[in-house]
Amino acid sequence: MPRIAKDIYADNPVAHCWTSALSPKKRFCNVCRKRWDNRNNSEWYCEICEYYAHADCVEFALANCKEIDAYVPGKQLSLVTYEHHWREGNLPNSAKCGYCKKTCWSSECLSGYRCEWCGVCCHAGCKQYIPKECNFGPLEPIFLPPHAVSVPRTEVPIEAIIGIKEPEKKETTRTRTVSDEISMVELSKCLESEDRETPVINKTEKIREKEDKDEEVIKVYDGDLSFKRKVFRTVTVSRLASTEHILNTVLEAFHISRNAAAFYLTDAYSEDEARLTDPSPVMSLFRKEGRRPAIYLRFKDRDNTIGEVRIYSGKLQANKSYCHATVDDKTTVNDLIKKALFEFGLENAHFSNYRLCEVLLDRGVTERVLEQNEQPWKIMKHVGRESIYRMHLMRFYLQLKQDPHGTSVALFVGNLPKNISERNYENFLTVILGKESKFCSIGPIYYEFGSLVITFDDSKKAVSAFHKLREEKYDNRSLLVMLLPSIEPSMIPPSTKPLLVFVNVQSGGCQGLELITRFRKVLNPYQVFNLVNGGPLPGLYVFRHIKDYRILVCGGDGTVGWVLQCLDNVGQDSECSSPPCGIVPLGTGNDLARVLRWGSGYNGNGNILSLLRGVIDAEEIRLDRWTVMLYPEESQEPPSTSNSGATTPASDENKSGVLVMNNYFGIGLDADLCLSFHNARKENPQKFQSRLGNKQMYFRMGLRRMIAGASSYEQLQRYIRLEVDNKPIELPELAGIIVLNILSWGSGANPWGHDKEEQFASPNHYDGMLEVVGISGIVHLGQIQSGLRSGIRIAQGGHVKIHLNIKTPIQIDGEPTRFGPGEIVILKSALKATMLKKNKGKHQLPAPSLGNINGEENRKTIDES
Repeated sequence: MPRIAKDIYADNPVAHCWTSALSPKKRFCNVCRKRWDNRNNSEWYCEICEYYAHADCVEFALANCKEIDAYVPGKQLSLVTYEHHWREGNLPNSAKCGYCKKTCWSSECLSGYRCEWCGVCCHAGCKQYIPKECNFGPLEPIFLPPHAVSVPRTEVPIEAIIGIKEPEKKETTRTRTVSDEISMVELSKCLESEDRETPVINKTEKIREKEDKDEEVIKVYDGDLSFKRKVFRTVTVSRLASTEHILNTVLEAFHISRNAAAFYLTDAYSEDEARLTDPSPVMSLFRKEGRRPAIYLRFKDRDNTIGEVRIYSGKLQANKSYCHATVDDKTTVNDLIKKALFEFGLENAHFSNYRLCEVLLDRGVTERVLEQNEQPWKIMKHVGRESIYRMHLMRFYLQLKQDPHGTSVALFVGNLPKNISERNYENFLTVILGKESKFCSIGPIYYEFGSLVITFDDSKKAVSAFHKLREEKYDNRSLLVMLLPSIEPSMIPPSTKPLLVFVNVQSGGCQGLELITRFRKVLNPYQVFNLVNGGPLPGLYVFRHIKDYRILVCGGDGTVGWVLQCLDNVGQDSECSSPPCGIVPLGTGNDLARVLRWGSGYNGNGNILSLLRGVIDAEEIRLDRWTVMLYPEESQEPPSTSNSGATTPASDENKSGVLVMNNYFGIGLDADLCLSFHNARKENPQKFQSRLGNKQMYFRMGLRRMIAGASSYEQLQRYIRLEVDNKPIELPELAGIIVLNILSWGSGANPWGHDKEEQFASPNHYDGMLEVVGISGIVHLGQIQSGLRSGIRIAQGGHVKIHLNIKTPIQIDGEPTRFGPGEIVILKSALKATMLKKNKGKHQLPAPSLGNINGEENRKTIDES
């Protein structure tokens, strides 16, 4: 049976973020300590702290997840210290003890410890020698400290705040009956222990054979509520067992560590619920045909007129974390508050400014504010009548009535109509919320994205609005609603530059989903944002008051452009207008990532710690950005933009407007291929789920063009006039033109080629110059992409003007459309972008004991080139 801890919860219990387990790795349940087998998809784990549990063990899981929002108003940064958050077992096979330096993992049992903050591992016996204070390990320079994050007191779960998809509710979270004769626990144990090809009926027969021996399997209900729900635990005892032995076995099964003298057992099937007594309690149990005997675990509420409760100070600045108070049936909440204030050294504070909360740790963490005349001891006994286990997990917390984190609660609302006035946005939301949930302020408003932030001065109103807005739709899309945390910049150490992580989970197949889970484990989940939930705007709003931070974008070139465009929109409202951006390449081309040395594509096998160390050591570098202005000969509507901030395809319509280019601009043949690929992916998105498959599809399209023969773009120079720096350029015969800002195009090709002509300067992405290259045909295009040839160098300059006489495909950073006749002007943009360029060479990693965060084997050096 599981061991029972003396004090099983931390001072501030934190609910886990449960999700269904899909990993095939061998793990052990942190509750029952038995092997964790997910072959039946009946195992869960916490996405934040790696707590593993069987489905029927979840209700007994300790609510001791990492506290990721621990801001305490008024507490100075110099007084903040953090202890290790230890998690037992399930260590990687490379884990080395941080004290004795020996291997501390095991594949046979739940053993060893690891800190979920810094990653240091150790043996159980060596843990006492590890320094108690945790410094967040090698990721401290980019780690958002929990004591800088504040979340107002609301009933909104953490999953909804950080954007984790809640798992489907499973009835197996508690042990339910199969036929009210054999519990699911016994059946699943039998299924695990025996050959799976044996019919289930044989397994049930073996269970009955066990019952025919000298042992009896008994169902145990811990109260009226569990009996009503038909939820029970089973215990196996000798048929000659005494009442005391059965009681101790039952308490152990429910993980209850109180004195056994406070409890008794009754027969659940007898008419008057007879109490179990010696000498033969098992044999005297009432039996129903086809059912096992059942008993109740009861609390001696009539005999226990006086008891003891524990009151916690929570986030109050008290002299101790909890105190004990003796209570009886007449003790009121007011009496307890006065006692607690004296014990916590707050006797000078007036009790009317405080409140007492009832906290239940069953199936998460739920909180209820008690009325001043309620009687806590009677409440506990009433809860014990319904469920002894709930009573065991019940706590009382002393809190200030006024939320110390402030009354301001911000909600991000997306999927609203775009580009309407502020008054129209207010009216739209007021109709949904009504006067009872009216917000106190609105803004900032991101008009072109149809998103905004509304602020409430009352948390109850904010929660009510949160639920109302989530039920509404606009244009057949549900409104996106997020409750946003707050960050206190003064609580961030001067040496720390927090990393804001954006992950496009739709990029790179399933790699985005895998990455966001891994980042949430090693960083503070409040610094990791899923771009599916509102794009970059919620994260940029949360970080708006931080003067110095970095951004890591996990996605393709389009995702990077999307983030940079959102930075342009919020820069004037933020302390840091141009934070440096690093890239984890998940897209198909990843040309900007290649230039900045982040690689051609994330393969999913890299050490996440090494990747983040690369972000810490990267150098800041400028990226030129360019404004592309489209002037059609006839006035047209402004261009629409996709969620990546670039033009959306519209194969038969002219476009006009102002767009931003980061990588390259194409016209003619390469843009036509890009448009064909884009339209094919739009029609059948399920066929374009992998990076390799996308490249193969692109290759096949080009091959078909080659077989088809002459292209309609082979005489493109007849229909184009080109000016560079106000000088007309004579064009050779060509089928396409590429204007380059970076020396990578088409998944790593370099159309400009290596330096060989003295008439052109050596190019880079921060020299204020563009390179204009020509393509003669489809064969030439294929040769450029394969690295056999370079393009036709045409010109180099800081201002490019192209006049089109025909309608032709164009593309900006891989986003295609059709344009013409008309004029295209490309000139240097006033918008700035600071990027992170990965340093070449080898970087020393921290000591092996600290490098086990991700479970990969440590290496003394990592080749970052």
